[in-house]
Amino acid sequence: MKGYHFESKPLAHPEAVVKGPHYRFTLLTDRLLRYEWSYDGKFEDRASTFAINREFPVPQFQAIDREDELEIITDHLHLSYDKKRFSPSGLMCSFSAKVTLWGAQWRYGDETDKEQNLGGTARTLDGCDGRCDMGTGVLSRFGYADMDDSKSMLFDGNGFVAGRLPGDRIDGYLFCHGHDFKGAIKDFYALSGKQPILPRWALGNWWSRYYRYHQDEYVALVDEFREKDVPLSVAVVDMDWHLVNDDRVPHAGWTGYTWDEKLFPDPTAFGREIHKRNLKITLNDHPHAGIHHHEDAYDEMAKFLNHDTSKKNPILFDPTSPKFMEAYLTILHRNIEKVACSFWWIDWQQGSHSKVPGVDPLWLLNHFHFLDNALDGKRPLIFSRYAGPGSHRYPVGFSGDTVTTWASLEFQPEFTATASNIGYGWWSHDIGGHYGGTRDDELVTRWVQFGVFSPIMRLHSSNSRWSSKEPWLYRAESEAVMEKFMRLRHRMIPYLYTCNVRASAEDEPLVQPMYWSFPERDEAYSVPNQYHFGSELIVAPVVKPRDRRTNLAAVKAWLPPTGRHVDIFTGTVYDGDRELNMYRSLDEIPVLAHEGSIVPLDANLAPQNGGPNPDHFEVLVVIGADGQISVLEDPADDSDETRREAPATGERGSLIQYSQAPGQLTAHVTGRMWTFRFLAVTQIPTALKITVDGQDRSNDTEVVVDVYPDTPSMVVHVPDVDGNEDSNRQKHTITISLGQNPQLSVLDHKARIEHLLLDYQTEFDIKQRIWSIVDDRNSAINVKIGKLMSLSVNETLTEPIAELILSDVRGMHL
Repeated sequence: MKGYHFESKPLAHPEAVVKGPHYRFTLLTDRLLRYEWSYDGKFEDRASTFAINREFPVPQFQAIDREDELEIITDHLHLSYDKKRFSPSGLMCSFSAKVTLWGAQWRYGDETDKEQNLGGTARTLDGCDGRCDMGTGVLSRFGYADMDDSKSMLFDGNGFVAGRLPGDRIDGYLFCHGHDFKGAIKDFYALSGKQPILPRWALGNWWSRYYRYHQDEYVALVDEFREKDVPLSVAVVDMDWHLVNDDRVPHAGWTGYTWDEKLFPDPTAFGREIHKRNLKITLNDHPHAGIHHHEDAYDEMAKFLNHDTSKKNPILFDPTSPKFMEAYLTILHRNIEKVACSFWWIDWQQGSHSKVPGVDPLWLLNHFHFLDNALDGKRPLIFSRYAGPGSHRYPVGFSGDTVTTWASLEFQPEFTATASNIGYGWWSHDIGGHYGGTRDDELVTRWVQFGVFSPIMRLHSSNSRWSSKEPWLYRAESEAVMEKFMRLRHRMIPYLYTCNVRASAEDEPLVQPMYWSFPERDEAYSVPNQYHFGSELIVAPVVKPRDRRTNLAAVKAWLPPTGRHVDIFTGTVYDGDRELNMYRSLDEIPVLAHEGSIVPLDANLAPQNGGPNPDHFEVLVVIGADGQISVLEDPADDSDETRREAPATGERGSLIQYSQAPGQLTAHVTGRMWTFRFLAVTQIPTALKITVDGQDRSNDTEVVVDVYPDTPSMVVHVPDVDGNEDSNRQKHTITISLGQNPQLSVLDHKARIEHLLLDYQTEFDIKQRIWSIVDDRNSAINVKIGKLMSLSVNETLTEPIAELILSDVRGMHL
């Protein structure tokens, strides 16, 4: 289609190709191989939905061609082929990676290999009450994975799409990366395209509900969130924005492009009011029923398409027609976008078939809507369903309507992390569940906590009057926690946006399974719900209800061998390289930062709607190892105040580095206010020194130490680095010196344990017996644990105590 340019480089270098009458092998890298078979000797050089770039540098390889056998050898693989139609006995590959005791070998079509594949993702979670099949990705414990690309849709090179050539053809890719999982993902992105950078506002809280809102009601709801200091960034309007149950609608009503004047009497005013509150708007679209005569755009569409309107026949939805797609985007949707729509929620559920065999309408909708959203130069975004490998190029993903149960919540962290195995990094779930289930305030609260530590945080519910997700509709305990975590989501946007840029530039999805970084450790595969959240954090969401006696919920965790870890909520220090059960009250989940972590936050405890660049940062720092992070910002996301204060010179970065040996943090920052929170540091070092641009500012810097019940930490409030509110903010260098080789403090958990015991719903005698062990200052830690284990009480009562006592081996006495 004219104007919808799509960059691709589908042709491989001829020197990388080994070809015969019916076969073709392409060495994309020395670990990534394309294999093709064709009954007529014709092969496909167009880009597919999966493979858009085959122009790789030619790797080193050998091709040994005999009469009845072909061998291809690189440093990582050895392929053998009998020159017949591909079969398990005729096409096989062995590998140099030592990932099994017996030596792994791939055979074409051998399904037993799939058992070791680490999974990919699914098209939808509609109706999912627990687990579902996650398909296959490009990672495997056997060290190799194949991807069948034989039936995918193609791009014709002229701005549109096409189906495959007919007949017996095989087109596949073999990833031979051993346990270098991150290397496999980098090759995947090189072949299939990078993840785009999301606009900053997409990283905030989305409000969504399947409900017939009146426009004034929706605006009032946004205002109520603001009155409670709970920020939002996206207003999702489900299908009832258009005519649905109206006598003018001649079909079921799911498709529609005419505002319902009963609900939106002035949609322009609605858009203006929502945008004035710094929210973007997305409207739901089910396009399958076409454009009927009652629609506002019917006549204009008909004129463009030369459609006969004399009998008021509908204009059928035909995404395989370039002319229709042009009208669909530039007339039908553009008219609505001008009124009140920032991007579209493409809610396609009508199957994978179209007039052209092999052309999936969902692919067409995702591809052209995404390109269309970028035409005005902004960072594009759509909200749609997963269409298959390659879908990562069109974020954000809508995972569908899940059942409101603990089983659904328990599966979603694993589902989200596993999706990264096929490069899909931006899932948006119905946080809190869409329909069914029962009222369970604890479940919704835990779901919100997971949502805050997931790629996209979007609250959602059905039109039931009992299931809406406003925090204030829940019990006071849950309301307070949900609102606190929703504020935290916006406070984390500086970190999330930095990870967002890194996901695109460095091929590092925001959420990653533990085994990506520790592929040789069996423990990394045993915690599928635990994941890396960006470069600095490990998250273990709570997905099971709490115990009635302790008021604590348990989650199994594995702490990798990367030194000590600090929980950013509790400040608890944990030794690494071990498995343990972690216990948390309703207002906490385990979120761990390793030594050397630096996590930038918005310091505003009541962040603004939309998530603009902050005017005051709070940076979490975990000493004990070297670390650094570049806090990235787009000046286009500045608030009016920040824009006045900071130079607008392209993507802005503040480099923050910590060096352990000298105990020095150095921050090269662009203006504004900066606070540094050194987690689990509970004594002010005598050698503490703070400078700004080389000038000693120690005497006018506020330094405080927080202890339980706050997060144990040392907080350094650096003075305004510019000192003049009217000056133009420039680069400055802040240094905070702690002294040589400083260490995390050994925390006294006595006060925390006393609080836990106070809340236990059990016999006073049991509480006292536990407390007498905790309060014993003379016994060694092994003696205390022995005494706890010997108590004739349920382990549920003693394990939370043992977790704290054993968290840090240095704490031999409490």
